[in-house]
Formats: sequence, structure tokens, C-alpha cells
Amino acid sequence: MNEVNVDDKQIVNINPQSIVVVADTTFFTRSYGVTIFRDPNMKKNLIWKEVYSETPGQYLQLRNELELKGVTLKAVVLDGKRGVRQVFSDIPVQMCQFHQVAIVIRYLTRRPQLEASKELKAIVLQLTKCTEKEFKYLLDEWHNKWNNFLKEKTINPFTDKWHYTHKRLRSAYRSLKTNLPYLFTYQKYPEFNIPNTCNSIDGSFTTLKNLLRIHRGMNLKNRYKMICQILRK
Repeated sequence: MNEVNVDDKQIVNINPQSIVVVADTTFFTRSYGVTIFRDPNMKKNLIWKEVYSETPGQYLQLRNELELKGVTLKAVVLDGKRGVRQVFSDIPVQMCQFHQVAIVIRYLTRRPQLEASKELKAIVLQLTKCTEKEFKYLLDEWHNKWNNFLKEKTINPFTDKWHYTHKRLRSAYRSLKTNLPYLFTYQKYPEFNIPNTCNSIDGSFTTLKNLLRIHRGMNLKNRYKMICQILRK
């Protein structure tokens, strides 16, 4: 595949076809990163773009560029960023299961102290081994058991205002409930061969970050040239 430049984007020459893509963004500094669309089955990065923040519009722009080349997206794998899912509302969307696990553990911590948190963590660690029906059953059983606990409130004695006592636990559960319709898409469309994670693209990100760490003093232009060289391989 040869690479062509489209404004500030890089896109490989690809024959018109229907494909599954993994789409994600990584940042090398707080305000500089790259958004990439990758075909996990061909193991090829198809299009990428320098970004200074992550917005749904950037994903839409890259999708449009691919479609102008005659590429039809059958399905997409995302990491769950708010708003990005809407760009692909007309096709099956798979949320990366590893990202979902990471979100829950971020709320619960790696060593939760509450029994309810320990149990929810144990459930989410089964995510990649379950069917949707099995996982939903485990989640519903957990919620039925801990529903009253989740409703506990703490009142500020100085203001009389209240908040939920176990806010982070509630957030972890809410994340799972909100994303549940997208966590098992790969099982609903076996003919598409959809990955259940963003692993295919995460490998590129790891390589990029390691090399850019070594070449820290590089100016912006040369840094992007190096990024393009790595991504086109």
C-alpha cells in the first residue's frame, strides 16, 4: 500500500471494499496526539491525523475520507469516548472490553476495600470470558444484592445537603450498564470477524510512544514524519 497526503491527514491507497476498523486516539503530550483508523484483519493502518484534542468531528472526518476512497465500514471498535460512538451510529459498534475493564478498575481501584466493590471487580474481570446473557445475569444479580447499599446517602451537617455515599461504586456500575449494549457486538456479528478489543491499534501506540520517548528533542515536523513512517509499516 502506498501512502498519499490529504491535507493534514495520511491515507494509504486501498481498493474499494467493506471492512471493519479499529478507531482510536493516543496522546504523546497533553495537547498533541494522533487519531488512527486501522484494519485489524489486514493488520494495516489505513488513515491517521495529527490532533491537538480528541473530538467526534475528527473521527467523522477520517471516516468520510475513507468512504470517498470507496471503503465501506461494516463495523467499528472504539474505546468508549463520549460522543464518538454517534459518528458510527449507522453501523455495529464494539466497545473495547479491555478499556471497559480499565474504566471500572479506575473507579474501584486495584484493591477495593468494600465487599460490593470487590464483587463488582470480580464480575468485570470475567467480561472477556462471558456471553452477553451471562454477563448481564451476573451484573443484575450483583445490583439486586447491593441496590440498597448503592442508595446510601451522606448528609453534610453544615449545609444539610446530601450526596451518595458510594459515588465511585455507582459510577463503575453505571458505566457497565450504559456500555452493555456495545460490549458484545462482536458476538452478534460473527461473520464480520470483529475484535472485542482495541489491541490491534494499541500495539502501534506503544511502538510510537517508545520511539518518541527516545527522540524527545525532535521538532514537530520531524516527529510527525517519524510517526508516519511507523504507522505505514
